Amino acid sequence: MLEFIQTGGVFMWPLLGCSILTLAIVIERFWTLRRSRVVPKNQLSEVMARLREDRMSLEYIRNMQQHTGLSSILAAGLLSSKHGRRVMKDSVQDAASHVIHELERFMSTLGTIAAISPLLGLLGTVVGMIKVFSVLMEEGAGNTSLLAGGISEALLTTAAGLGIAIPAIIFHRFFSRKIDELVVSMEQQSSKLIDALQGDRDSN
Repeated sequence: MLEFIQTGGVFMWPLLGCSILTLAIVIERFWTLRRSRVVPKNQLSEVMARLREDRMSLEYIRNMQQHTGLSSILAAGLLSSKHGRRVMKDSVQDAASHVIHELERFMSTLGTIAAISPLLGLLGTVVGMIKVFSVLMEEGAGNTSLLAGGISEALLTTAAGLGIAIPAIIFHRFFSRKIDELVVSMEQQSSKLIDALQGDRDSN
């Protein structure tokens, strides 16, 4: 591995950093964006059951606030439900904006890595080719070892840049799609809570 990096030249080190950061973000996002964590399956059903049975308590709502995702959004709605539909809806939207911000954490970083990795690889390629032409100018085509070294550096950085960028793009789109699905699910369930508590009263 170290020999591979050294052969690729100095630009392999930032590419190595990009690959490590990409792996860390992917693992963290898989853990954070679990549906069971963000949108618990029976959360809304439990809330509705407690409301029907008059078992809703402030302690239970405060406990919901400590969790991320749907729980905190429903808690915001419950706490503001006595102030009317519009206030409740605004509270839910404010809580949702914070949740969405947390869901999108590191996504811009992942997108940036996907964008710059091929450029770093291309820069390494250009530097490697410059070395090749310098050898040709100074020593001609007879020094094959130096020529091979320059060509290897050019090819390895390009391959490494693409090898990092392609998975980064794939996972960026995968997580973006997953976030969209989670957001839609949270919107649907929070709307059900608002309708259940506020009935058909005009939101205006």
